[in-house]
Amino acid sequence: MLPWLRWGTVMVLLALLILDAAFPLPLPKTRDAAAVVVARDGTPLRAFADAHGVWRYPVSPESVSPLYLQALLGYEDRWFWKHPGINPIAMLRAGAQVLRNRHIVSGGSTLTMQVARIIDPALRDGSSRSIGGKLRQVLRALQLEAHLSKRQILTLYLQRAPFGGPIEGVEAASWAYLGKPAAQLSHAEAALLAVLPQSPTRLRPDRNPEAAQHARDKVLDRMAALGIWSKPQADDARIETVVSRRLRNPMDAALLAQRLHRNQPTLPRIVSTLDAGLQRALEERVASYFSDLPPRTSAALLVIDNATLQARAYIGSVAFGDKQRLGDVDMVQAWRSPGSTLKPFLYGMALEDGLIHSESLLLDAPQSFDGYRPGNFDKAFNGPIGAAEALRLSLNVPAVELLNRVGPARFAARLQHAGLVLKFPAGAAPNLSMILGGTGAKLEDMVGAFAALHRAGIAGHVRFTQDAPLIERRLLSPGAAWIVREILVANPRPGEARELFDSGRRPQVAWKTGTSYGFRDAWALGGTPRYSVGVWVGRPDGTPLPGQYGAVTALPLLFEVIDSLPHAPTDPVRVPMPRNVSDIAICWPSGLAADTQSAALCAKRMQAWVLDGVVPPTFAERQARLWNPGIEHFDVDAHSGLRLSANCRQPHASIPRSIARWPALASPWLPQAWRAAATLPALAADCEDDGRNATTALVIEGVNDAATLIRPPGQGGGVKLALRATGASGRVQWLLDGRWIGETEAAQPLAYEFSSPGKHTLTALADSGAWNSLGFTILQ
Repeated sequence: MLPWLRWGTVMVLLALLILDAAFPLPLPKTRDAAAVVVARDGTPLRAFADAHGVWRYPVSPESVSPLYLQALLGYEDRWFWKHPGINPIAMLRAGAQVLRNRHIVSGGSTLTMQVARIIDPALRDGSSRSIGGKLRQVLRALQLEAHLSKRQILTLYLQRAPFGGPIEGVEAASWAYLGKPAAQLSHAEAALLAVLPQSPTRLRPDRNPEAAQHARDKVLDRMAALGIWSKPQADDARIETVVSRRLRNPMDAALLAQRLHRNQPTLPRIVSTLDAGLQRALEERVASYFSDLPPRTSAALLVIDNATLQARAYIGSVAFGDKQRLGDVDMVQAWRSPGSTLKPFLYGMALEDGLIHSESLLLDAPQSFDGYRPGNFDKAFNGPIGAAEALRLSLNVPAVELLNRVGPARFAARLQHAGLVLKFPAGAAPNLSMILGGTGAKLEDMVGAFAALHRAGIAGHVRFTQDAPLIERRLLSPGAAWIVREILVANPRPGEARELFDSGRRPQVAWKTGTSYGFRDAWALGGTPRYSVGVWVGRPDGTPLPGQYGAVTALPLLFEVIDSLPHAPTDPVRVPMPRNVSDIAICWPSGLAADTQSAALCAKRMQAWVLDGVVPPTFAERQARLWNPGIEHFDVDAHSGLRLSANCRQPHASIPRSIARWPALASPWLPQAWRAAATLPALAADCEDDGRNATTALVIEGVNDAATLIRPPGQGGGVKLALRATGASGRVQWLLDGRWIGETEAAQPLAYEFSSPGKHTLTALADSGAWNSLGFTILQ
């Protein structure tokens, strides 16, 4: 090589190195990149624009259709993989055409030069057509080739090429215009997207479909002429009409996408666990279902796969962006009062502790727990009731009784260990009111815990991304979870009788509703062996929503959703019964196994699920002097049948007797025959008191039994009475037709106005167990 040529080459290279250092490549910054959250199949759910308002989806040469790469390189730059960034032959040809025709006939730009124009702000305003601009573009192209591989350069084009409006990159364009991933493009679609960046504004298919189709056909002709595609393939592709969707940013699972993007703001592509089709369908269903609810009302829905704990649908509000419904507030994550939805976990823990079996006799009657007097939602009481039915009916007094025995602090700790964190007011500790909603919980935690009923007692954190760790904790034993699930499954859907519908292959649904104090939160939780679903309805601002409660507002949607979920023929319909669960006959009132006592002591025989063979007796009343579980043994006089005590003045021929006694507070609800069979005979006159006499009689004053009452003439309203319970000590609860109407202390009067005509039953029940009941009629 001649010395001057060698030195000239060195000087040129040195100049290029100096220019490279002085004007570094303006490569895109990751922190300013756009992002997209996709469903598990790659369908975009929501896109987030970059700092300049541009929508762009991550893409690589391997993730787009080979047809698109063929069309792009065949039409734009056939020598891409071989040239150093510029194509001298093409540039000379383009220059000669300009000199000959006085205007640009064909471009000489390579794909690398187009990338240079895309990334360099100084070249985006059209200055690349000037001589100075073209020189700058050439130098940038050489700089790109020096710093990046061909694959990296191609990737930049695939991600940054302009496609009209705020759309950049082939993946975003494919979803925006065609509604499909770039990996699934047909010949016609590949040709269309290959030509759009040449004039993205003029060729936008949503605005100028004719111009777009004409440009596409030119690409098809070129591909056939070059032999890259066959003529039949090009002819078939030409038949397709260019039809574009309305350009719209995807906005499915908007609140979850926002949550995931906020947690990982620099990640350009976040893969969620959602099912795109299911998400869209349920969003439409929820919006339609709650369209007529009052203003400021919202709702949340979460569906998870029990096997993986992955979310399949996530709806944080009725309508994202709806200011009237506070649609920007994600109620899946919000702290809300759970109402009665914690009760299944309490019953499961009571089963584990050996406190109850599924048909243990519980009392739904007015009771005081250190001054806390819970009532039921409808203010009615049911008297003696089995544990399973108490859970299905969501009765409050039995639940408080169980929590009092399990322990509020222990209950809250068990839930928190399993992932269900409860929130209490500042300075407050777990207490008995928590089982009725006196705490806060999140929908996602509730669903993760409810899934334990179908996962052998294992709860877990709901997973929203493919790479989220599987975090599981035991909430209940397999046997306890199975029994609670069976109890809830046996609860018929509203309007269906329990024995009418044989599920067959229809999945069984274990469900529970809840309503918080003041109608602020309506809940429905349900699940099948495959899915668990949670629904919340209320106002995000916490104001009441009168008349809306779980069974009316949330439960119908829960069943609609569960019935619409995809189920495979191989999905389990039933959960197998664990080995440590058995089905035995028990007796009321003792609660013990039927084969351990005589038929005379078994007032009511029932089949119960028993855990680990433990058959616990009925609870003793907290005032133990009133009643203890078990059988009452005594002696009676052989002739008179009167009860004998240990100290009688005269000798008696005695006969042993036994009765099974009911709890004293259950007495008002018992049939007369059961009360008689459980009553001790009177004590013989010559025998000293043995301390087992019945409680003091209570008398209701203020109205006579079988009385007929009518409102005095000229008096508005109903019949006003002043009632009094005499012969009782302590507090007295007053019930009208089984519903609580008031409370008095000892013989203090109760003023009440009876406004409903017809026959009524009035009951006074003292804490001591003394009670009385009478009937009367009110005429209109």
